[in-house]
Amino acid sequence: MPDETPDALSPEQRRLAEEKKNERMVWYYLAYFLFGIHIVAFVMIYAVMHAK
Repeated sequence: MPDETPDALSPEQRRLAEEKKNERMVWYYLAYFLFGIHIVAFVMIYAVMHAK
């Protein structure tokens, strides 16, 4: 719809769009966090296995 610029949206539509964006960002942060935890775990396992 061509007239759906941010100014033309109702407050409810703006709130829903912002909520959807925020929810997506939460999933991104969660994914990066879990990925990072695994990297740290693999490095620690490697260090323990190769310790003298």
